[in-house]
Amino acid sequence: MADATSLIPAAVLRNLADKLYEKRKNAALEVEGIVKQFAANGDHEKISALINLLTTEFTYSPQANQRKGGLIGLAAATVGLTSEAAQHLEQIVPPVLNSFSDQDSRVRYYACEALYNIAKVVRGDFIVFFNQIFDALCKLSADSDANVQSAAHLLDRLVKDIVTESDQFSIEEFIPLLRERMNVLNPYVRQFLVGWITVLDSVPDIDMLGFLPDFLDGLFNMLSDSSHEIRQQADFALSEFLQEIKNSPSVDYGRMAEILVQRASSPDEFTRLTAITWINEFVKLGGDQLVPYYADILGAILPCISDKEEKIRVVARETNEELRAIKADPAEGFDIGAILSIARRQLSSEWEATRIEALHWISTLLSRHRLEVLSFLESIFDPLLKALSDPSDEVVLLVLEVHACIARDAPHFRHLIVFLVHNFRNEPSLLERRGALIVRHLCVLLDAERVYREFSTILEGEDDLDFASILVQALNLILLTSSELSELRALLKQSLMNSTGKDLFVALYSSWCHSPMATISLCLLAQAYHHASSVIQSLVEEDITVKFLVQLDKLIRLLETPIFAYLRLQLLDPGRYTWLLKSLYGLLMLLPQLTSIQWNLEACILLILKHSDRSEPG
Repeated sequence: MADATSLIPAAVLRNLADKLYEKRKNAALEVEGIVKQFAANGDHEKISALINLLTTEFTYSPQANQRKGGLIGLAAATVGLTSEAAQHLEQIVPPVLNSFSDQDSRVRYYACEALYNIAKVVRGDFIVFFNQIFDALCKLSADSDANVQSAAHLLDRLVKDIVTESDQFSIEEFIPLLRERMNVLNPYVRQFLVGWITVLDSVPDIDMLGFLPDFLDGLFNMLSDSSHEIRQQADFALSEFLQEIKNSPSVDYGRMAEILVQRASSPDEFTRLTAITWINEFVKLGGDQLVPYYADILGAILPCISDKEEKIRVVARETNEELRAIKADPAEGFDIGAILSIARRQLSSEWEATRIEALHWISTLLSRHRLEVLSFLESIFDPLLKALSDPSDEVVLLVLEVHACIARDAPHFRHLIVFLVHNFRNEPSLLERRGALIVRHLCVLLDAERVYREFSTILEGEDDLDFASILVQALNLILLTSSELSELRALLKQSLMNSTGKDLFVALYSSWCHSPMATISLCLLAQAYHHASSVIQSLVEEDITVKFLVQLDKLIRLLETPIFAYLRLQLLDPGRYTWLLKSLYGLLMLLPQLTSIQWNLEACILLILKHSDRSEPG
């Protein structure tokens, strides 16, 4: 301490460590005067020695009052140095920053006060310590002592003022620290961080937008904070940045798109809405930059189309339409395989609207990039077939349209029918519930004759005879009753006079033989009555089972429908249509006696025959 007395009087040193604030304050004024004198004489060695004394003997002292005195002394020394303080900041600032983590809250308070006074003197010269000061303030913003928090807020405001007016601030050096701190959950720290982001973004010379990808995720994370004030602040900051993006000619859309895609699946409703709104703007503005990210963006949009919140659904649908309207080229990085992978995955979504849009995407890609899509056919064909079992009729119809588009080529067409038969075999309920819908719609999309010929070819070699019989019966019923197949029925009616109709009849006949009733109805439709009678005669060798009788019942009922009106009219000319009469009598003879089915069906046929008898000449 001998050397110290040559710099600072012993009485001043004692008062600087006194427990009373007034004595420490007066001692600090003495230190200020001494430093002023040294500065006037240009004696910077003594100034350095004095600062070193205040640091080692006071700020790092185990006694709290001495640490307080050391802090106020360093601030006083800075005031005494005035314009020459900058060259001593390396000595002055570190011990003050160290005191921010002191266990004594009063010491932390005086550290804030000391740095505040130091900053007022040196202003922009202490920017070199900005990251350390920011880090310290970040921690003090969540201090357990209210007075320390208050002092830290005052210091924070001053530092913000200094930074906004300084041309020495380095945003490049600051961003890594900000990015690291953005993951903190403490609400006070979050407010502190958003405040700084907003302030720095308001400075024209600081390009915060260029570094937005570094802290964007942190801002989105704050949208779900439990504090309404923090959510508002984060939302305001994000809104400002989005407006800047709209007005900026150069934006890194790619990195931010990755963040937005993740946030679009947030459990927090407001976060999802904000993310999908940003994605919507990015799709409008991003251009070629976003092409490599289309698959990820689509993966975020499709689930949001079925979101429980209507606002999200509306924005997601709009974004989806805009994205699909963009005609990107694979040469530009448009990844068709990735898009198909997303659409395929969403086919199993629990939400109908999402499944529908996934199918629209597959259909769109097929129309624009058919060859490329077909190269991925193995990965999407099976999910598309499974989608035929979807509970939604709209989904099934869209699936069929996609299948029809794929099946324009002969190999793919056969592939489709083979797989349909396979699915009908393995999933009988699909045939029962959706068989008619699937076959009818395929006939509209792909030409009914072509579809039926292919079914017949495949079923002709079917090993499972029971299944073949069931499917033929289903196809036969669709053929006889569906309005979509009226042209096919008309062609079959001309079988005896038209070579095309005859060729079709022969093509169907080989597989229709799996079901006797289907064979008979096909013959009746083609007006091949002689052969129909022969088939009926051959049935005497068959076991008359309940299943057989049910099919016979269905055939008799069909004879009363408008489809067979021509047949009933032909009964008015029995001389010409003898084999028709024999066929109907043969059906009647197959009916069991004295059963409810017999009475019902016999009445039907006898009524027809009665009309025919009346028409014969006396």
